Amino acid sequence: MNISSKLPQVGTTIFTVMSKLAQESGAINLSQGFPNFDCDKELKKLVNQYMRKGLNQYAPMAGVPELRKAISSKLSTSYNIEVESNDVAITAGGTQALYNAITALIRPSDEVIIIEPAYDSYKPVIQLCGGIARSYEIEGPDYKIDWNSLSRLVTAKTKMIIINNPHNPIGKILQESDLVELQRIVSGTDIIVLSDEVYEHIVFDEAEHWSVLRFPELRNRSIVVYSFGKTFHITGWKMGYAVAPPHLMKEFLKVHQFNVFSVNTPAQYALADYLQEEEHYLSLGRFFQEKRDLFQDVMKKSKLIPISSEGTYFQLYDYSAISDEPDTEFAKRLTTEYGVAAIPVSVFYSTKRDDKVIRLCFAKKDTTLKKAGKLLSKI
Repeated sequence: MNISSKLPQVGTTIFTVMSKLAQESGAINLSQGFPNFDCDKELKKLVNQYMRKGLNQYAPMAGVPELRKAISSKLSTSYNIEVESNDVAITAGGTQALYNAITALIRPSDEVIIIEPAYDSYKPVIQLCGGIARSYEIEGPDYKIDWNSLSRLVTAKTKMIIINNPHNPIGKILQESDLVELQRIVSGTDIIVLSDEVYEHIVFDEAEHWSVLRFPELRNRSIVVYSFGKTFHITGWKMGYAVAPPHLMKEFLKVHQFNVFSVNTPAQYALADYLQEEEHYLSLGRFFQEKRDLFQDVMKKSKLIPISSEGTYFQLYDYSAISDEPDTEFAKRLTTEYGVAAIPVSVFYSTKRDDKVIRLCFAKKDTTLKKAGKLLSKI
């Protein structure tokens, strides 16, 4: 049978490849971004409670009203803004929300600016829609955005700009000045901003998270994506949500209803209750900062050079003092020979790179981080 692929250049994701290699090698998996510790027992108890109540059938398409209202209150607490519950849609994780947003708004030949290194789902979805991804590459070790350079990619065909803040894989956060520059670039245009903010509460050293929702002009042209998986250590539940003004949410839901239609009902009710306690999410930055600091401490004897992590639960390391190998080969050898799996950062770029940087995930038990640090310090 002759099949014409819509994604001919796409293979298996690097996350699957490295996690499989880690499993086969018996290595500590610091590659894929998920915790190896459990979520709060209270949250599991709440889900079970609603399952026992019989709330096991389809939820309303946009989400149960209780959860959408709770999210509105959460946004008010976090960013001192007012968001109507009708501007919130519950999704099957952040990636599904990203897919909805791009699919709803990108047509063939539309251009979308992405900032690389970039989360690997952005570009394939743009391509599935017939759109054209225009990549703006940022360079280490600072990974700063030159907004004047980025603005040169804007053309009459530019339909969307995607930002990721805090940024996976580099662990950087955007400052207020960055959002002001983005606002300047899109002002007076029809450009939509897709803001991936799934790590919103994982920021360190008393820094602020500057959501696009805090800027009225950006908010009116943005779809913002969030993840309960990242916030409450439940990545396997695939629960997230999107926030958008009515004219964008209308289009978002047109795709959503024919994609998943609705999302896990008892989990929605449980999350609505769990959000009532603000400390459940406001404490997240402190929790992961302790893990970041612990991991950096146990890595002090390693020849791997840390690159500042300002947010997310990822830490970049420069391995140039150890090897001249391409990062993909080094990451594989790190897994099979030294027992720790990492992600090569070059896979997050469209062009061939030789930066000699790997990404390690510190969303792990303290014992796991200590053991990984000892192994990596032997190299």
